[in-house]
Amino acid sequence: MRHRRFAAINASLLALALVAGCAVNPVTGQRNLSLVSEQWELQVGEQQYAPLRQSQGGDFTMDPELVDYVKGVGQRLAAVADSDLPYEFSVINESVPNAWALPGGKISINRGLLTEMQSEAELAAVLSHEIVHSAARHGAQSQSRSMLLQGAVLAGGIAAGAATEDGRYGQVAMLGGMVGAQLISQGYSREAERESDLFGMRYMQRAGYNPRGAVALQETFVRLSEGRQASGFQALFASHPPSRERLENNRQLLAELGDSGEIGRERYQQKIARLKAAQPAYEAYDEGREALAKGEAQTALAKADRAIRIAPAEPNFYSLRGDALAESSNFEQAERAYGQALARDPGWFYHHLRRGMAREALGRSAGARTDLGKANSLMPTAVGYYTLGNVERQAGNRAKAIENYRIAAQSENPVGQRARQALQEMGVASG
Repeated sequence: MRHRRFAAINASLLALALVAGCAVNPVTGQRNLSLVSEQWELQVGEQQYAPLRQSQGGDFTMDPELVDYVKGVGQRLAAVADSDLPYEFSVINESVPNAWALPGGKISINRGLLTEMQSEAELAAVLSHEIVHSAARHGAQSQSRSMLLQGAVLAGGIAAGAATEDGRYGQVAMLGGMVGAQLISQGYSREAERESDLFGMRYMQRAGYNPRGAVALQETFVRLSEGRQASGFQALFASHPPSRERLENNRQLLAELGDSGEIGRERYQQKIARLKAAQPAYEAYDEGREALAKGEAQTALAKADRAIRIAPAEPNFYSLRGDALAESSNFEQAERAYGQALARDPGWFYHHLRRGMAREALGRSAGARTDLGKANSLMPTAVGYYTLGNVERQAGNRAKAIENYRIAAQSENPVGQRARQALQEMGVASG
């Protein structure tokens, strides 16, 4: 009886796939499985783009001219795409070399990947590849496969545990499900990667770029994936695994398309000159973050100061300084350092969150309330709501304290546990 019930459920899932899976791929013209609508894709891209960038390091703000340049290359390619989406491009302030696309044409590239490339044609290769992922509805296909897999798991009576994330800012646990994070972390099928390589090179040619940039890019990725530097590309290789097969396919297509068009090597080197000059500072920053994770606050402080001396316009260096000072309970100077970060970039939640935490430790409830409220509006986190709960509790605002603790208590990390303990002390249920 049980077997027949599961068979009926699987048959229903298959029927659903057959009925709903008649979407035409705008890039290839072929029909692909899709259990989600185009409107869903647009909504996911619009709703998840900003918080996903927040969760991965925030937008890169030190060199606005470079950001505008990247956006310009992206829009030049988007103009020749097969799908008329509201394309947006951003640069994330993170050293890990990576790039990703959300459904609906929302695309980001990390600062760390920009420094690994040599020409505008290589940048165009990355962005056109991501454009195809959006234009060809690869995110919708991935989501559809996940929905079918989830249905099959449920039909089999298997209960899956909740996934956990080990991000760079481990103490900052995001609240609520982020579909966007799931989409960019689960990767694409081999066929989707092949399509993005193939049509990405065609987009490059349409936009006037030499598709040789895509060959050069894959040559770099294959070399790095097979060499000692592969660990630094873990995120990129997980979502866009390079292979000699992909490289050879690109070479064959280059022979078909022709080895002509813009390379833009000198222009690209000029645009990233300031970023490259700041590389020693970012290396010191990354080393400082690693030291802080090991509890070596003084080493982290020294690394932050070195980074600031080299590139004083970068806001994240001041937040690292603040974190190192806060780790040593020097909250006065930590507050000042976070203020310096915010003066340079008021758009990243982390600066607001950490200054709010420092102000809470100093008993400056008004300032802490403002900072934490802003942080939670940019990126809801368990620690943000928990700390705000502490502020309201100390101020005697019982109802507001309970409200914030209950939100923080939704998290399963240690901060969520402390929030549940706080509610218990107040004689209140966490649910």
